[in-house]
This record gives sequence, C-alpha cells and structure tokens, in this order.
Amino acid sequence: MGSQDEHTDGTGRRALLGAAVFGAGGAVLGLSGTARAAGAGSAARGGGLKSLPVPTVIGHRGASGYRPEHTFGSYQLALDLGADIVEAGDLVPTRDGHLVCRHEPEIGGTTNVADHPEFAGRRTTKVLDGVSTTGWFTEDFTLAELKTLRAIERIPANRPHNTLYNGRWDIPTFEEVLKWQDEQTRKRGKQVWIYPETKHPTYFRGLGLGLEGRVAKLLRQHGKDKRNSPVILQSFEPTSIQRLNKLVDNPLVVLLSAANTRPWDFVDKGDPRTVADLITPKGLREIAGYAQGIGPTLDLVITKKADGSLDKETTLVADAHKVGLILHPYTMRNENPFLPAEYRRGTDADAYGDVFGAFKRYFATGIDGVFTDNADTGVLARADFVNG
Repeated sequence: MGSQDEHTDGTGRRALLGAAVFGAGGAVLGLSGTARAAGAGSAARGGGLKSLPVPTVIGHRGASGYRPEHTFGSYQLALDLGADIVEAGDLVPTRDGHLVCRHEPEIGGTTNVADHPEFAGRRTTKVLDGVSTTGWFTEDFTLAELKTLRAIERIPANRPHNTLYNGRWDIPTFEEVLKWQDEQTRKRGKQVWIYPETKHPTYFRGLGLGLEGRVAKLLRQHGKDKRNSPVILQSFEPTSIQRLNKLVDNPLVVLLSAANTRPWDFVDKGDPRTVADLITPKGLREIAGYAQGIGPTLDLVITKKADGSLDKETTLVADAHKVGLILHPYTMRNENPFLPAEYRRGTDADAYGDVFGAFKRYFATGIDGVFTDNADTGVLARADFVNG
C-alpha cells in the first residue's frame, strides 16, 4: 500500500472475533470455542472477511519494520509475527506484462538497480500521476531483467538495521505470491490471507499495461476470485475497484489519502471530487455499492493539530459502518517520525515511541483493523485492547 506518501457491530462482535488473538507462535489466547474458530483455522477457512479476527492486524508490505519491504523475507516474517493478512503486494507491471510486487514502479529506492551498469541507460524521468519522477521503472524492464536485481531497504535512515538484509531477496511476482500463499496455508494449517493493491492503474492503462484484467486472470487461474477467497483487493483509484468489481467477486477496498487530495483517476477524468467528498455519507453509500471496505489514512479517523498531535475523532468509522463498510486504516509504524507527536519518545529518527498508546487510541475508535509495519507490536496491542 502506498500512502500517496508514503467495525464492529457492537461490543459483542468485537469480544467474539477479537478474542482470537495470536502470539508469534500461533497460540490462541481466545476463550470460547466460537472465538477460536473465528480466527484459528479450518473451521474458518473459506469464511470470507467474517472469519478474520477484529481488529485485524495487516502486515504492511510484509514485516517492513524489520526486513526490506515486498520480499518473501518480509512476507514470511509477517506471518511468523502473527499478522492476520499480509499485504503482498503492491502490483506493478513489467514491460512484458508480468505483475511484480514493488511499492512503486520506480525501483531506484527499493532495489540495487543503480549498481547494475548494464541498466544505467534505463534511468529516465517520467510524469507519474502528475509528478515528475526520475529513476528506473518496472515497465522498462522484462521480468527476466528484474529478476537479476535484489531488494534493498527503502528508508535506511529510519531503519538502519534492515540494511543488513539488503541484497538477500529478489522481486516477487504476483504469481509467486499466490503459490506462496497456498504453501504457507498448508504448512501452517491456517488460512493465509493476502491484500494486493493495484498501483497507478490509470497510468499503466495509458501505457497499454492495464492491471485489473491481469490481476483477475491470475486470481481465476488460482481459484481465488470468489467472494470468500482469502484475497482482498485495494486501490487508491475508485474506478480501478469498480473495474475489479466487474471481473472478480473478491472483497474490495477503496484506499483514501488526505481529505484535500483527489484520486488520480478523478483528475484524469475531470471529476472534481476530493477524498473529502468520498467520505461524506453520500460518498460512502456510493462506495458501498461496489466495495466492501475503505482503507483511509489514519488522519481521516482522528485528525491532527498543526503540531502533529492528535486532535478530534471524526465520524468516519460510524458513517462507514452505517452503510456496511469495514475500515482498515494505514499505517502504524513504531518509529518516532511516523507517530502522532504526543506518542514520540526522544528525538532519534529510528527510536521507537509509545506505539502501544497510539494503537490503543486508534483501536478505541472502532476501526476493523490496521496496516502496520510491525505485526508483532500490533498483535500485542490488540491483545491489550480486547482483554483490557
């Protein structure tokens, strides 16, 4: 999930689904047999969104707090740390039409492409959703060429420890992810969920590399295009989700950036609406006509003051629930710069703040889950919340 930046039906439902809480070893802390079934295994398999614990812990680009994002090392660790869903991955195309997992099509910041002299001539400047961007782009490489590259840490200033793993993993394809999901489900005896995102779909459609048809084809080939399939699809472009809604029956989620921004497909089509319009009761009713949830930035759930501290809780959670939408906001990270000001501790950019305090505040709003770079922290915070 990009940050373009970067539900409960009452206490009974939360107590029931939230009681199935997993530690790193997969132990179930839930009490009732129903709660265990809700999160724990074969009884829940094929149960769709309702089979997930609430609040759901979603491993953002895997366990990107600890490993370079969108690698099998990151995805694997997210499962080991107790994530209910792994965001595998942000989908962008290669020149020869394969889907690969990268946060952005520009790969200079997430791979060692700059160290490959044979690709020096591919460095270029493009306009990506209205922004001039210089670097190397997946659509200028064949899959075979991309497979010669290795992933590196995207934000080394905040995550110097992750640079230890630079060069260890390659760029996964979406097809590899779908096979990995099945292998992990078998090995763990528990359904593994994934949460892919279509990245810059309008941009890629303009290049003749449309994403939605490719995603749908792979999901169909792997039998994962059903309403209860353990694959949730997301996009910052509502029209991409509308296209997917016609192609597959998977749960669909519209991602929402800051209130004053416009989705790029709206800009492209001359639709004057902003995210602020989409989160009105009318806008949410419209989204509920083709999607099952929204993925708002956390600032749409609780606004921030000018100093970066939390301000007011909005009506978004209640308004979305009223029309049957779930909310999976993004992104909780442990490091100071990414936390609301009052939860920061010390001044180091890579030091952890009071992230448990921040989780507690956000969970209390009634959100159905959250994207986090640190799945183990999220799992512990959920245990505090549901047992507190």
